[in-house]
Amino acid sequence: MSLLPVAEAQRRLLSLAAPKGETMVAVPDCAGRWLARDIPALRDQPWADLSAMDGYAVRAAEAPGPWRVTAESSAGDIAPPPLAPGEACRIFTGAPLPHGADAILIQENAAREGNQLRASADPLPTGRHVRAAASDFSRGATLLTAGSRLGAAQVALAVLGGHGALPVGRRPRVALLSTGNELVPPGAPVPPGALPSSNAPMLAALLASLPCEIIDIGIVPDAMEPLNAAFVRAREADIIVSTGGASVGDHDLVRPAFTAAGGTLDFWKIRMRPGKPLMAGQIGEAIFLGLPGNPVSAFVTAILFLLPLVRHMAGAGAPLPRTDQAVLATGLPATGERDDYLRAWRGDEGVVSVTSQDSAATAAMASADCLILRAGGSPAAAPGDRVTILPLDL
Repeated sequence: MSLLPVAEAQRRLLSLAAPKGETMVAVPDCAGRWLARDIPALRDQPWADLSAMDGYAVRAAEAPGPWRVTAESSAGDIAPPPLAPGEACRIFTGAPLPHGADAILIQENAAREGNQLRASADPLPTGRHVRAAASDFSRGATLLTAGSRLGAAQVALAVLGGHGALPVGRRPRVALLSTGNELVPPGAPVPPGALPSSNAPMLAALLASLPCEIIDIGIVPDAMEPLNAAFVRAREADIIVSTGGASVGDHDLVRPAFTAAGGTLDFWKIRMRPGKPLMAGQIGEAIFLGLPGNPVSAFVTAILFLLPLVRHMAGAGAPLPRTDQAVLATGLPATGERDDYLRAWRGDEGVVSVTSQDSAATAAMASADCLILRAGGSPAAAPGDRVTILPLDL
């Protein structure tokens, strides 16, 4: 089986799954979710011409006055009586302007004695310090589009648009299987030959910022019967993720166990480093993703495949990881046949590859804040060259 390019593997993986549909969720609980439909404004914002400052609502053409103060307007009031020529209205931030007013004389530039008012500074153009009605958005306008993610600003916009609940994508359920005879639970004693099971906690941490439900199936020994049983238990999930056992060794039984449980493999082996033995397919209604067991390989392939799959099923319009450009602070050697995803960190002089790129080097991985993407067959790169990076501030 030839090695599959990363972009083609991502496309095939996402084509296996469809978004899970929509559910209405109260606005306070929508943060981090993706919209399932376009959201229209249900009202104008502002609802009327409002003052942006404390001062006096006046006719700009009458500056510098004098005016006679005849009314007052505060935030929350209905519109005050219309202004006759030569009249002014005391006004506060967020308050509606009276009909006839078209500018705000801020109180710092106002000279008032009793009800008599003059401007102490010029000029006073029309529209000064006025938030025009519907200048932010108008009723019926599209506020947010389907597939966009709801952050703090988007939540505020939806609420101001008149919404108390929003249609968002449903959360996919993700089952995590950790395979290996050598694994022990986190925090358990580690006898000689054993290894703490770090992949499932790492994947759960990566998924923590995404709207999904995590089901930890636990540690599964390298044997056909328990692996087969684990796949059967996990079939209620939308996504099944295994780590380890994805290569071609005598104890790498994930692939045969998956097929024995009724799964169909779509692709296996990717033209990338680390992460070559990644596999994907379907079992029942669930999408299967078999990640390598080495922590760095599992980390990189999760960023490139698992997170996009979860985003896609949760309704994201752009599920693939974002890329950026950076300048190299240190040189890099030429690449081989496969695409390299190098752990790196961004410094004042540019991006620096971490010292060890070994797929088990977790200390080096923990110091990285981005991945440098180097396409297969790339020549050596020198300091100052521009490279593509994938930021890890997910």
